[in-house]
Amino acid sequence: MQEIFEKVKKIIIDELNCAPEKVTMEAKLKDDLGADSIDAVQIIMDLEDTFGVTIEEDNAEAIQTVGNLVEYVQTLIK
Repeated sequence: MQEIFEKVKKIIIDELNCAPEKVTMEAKLKDDLGADSIDAVQIIMDLEDTFGVTIEEDNAEAIQTVGNLVEYVQTLIK
């Protein structure tokens, strides 16, 4: 899970241009990191490319925190 977190963290930092220390498992993508809907779509596309998975739109909308995202990606790549 740590390896997935590091990859997810890098994508979020690159897309949102935020400080690395702000990207924690508990950080809320919208409230804490300032992601808007366009950022969210780009993050999802980057995750799909990086991990070779498909993230359903309904599931993407339910993801609130970095931890939710890491856990969801982990279920897809098993």
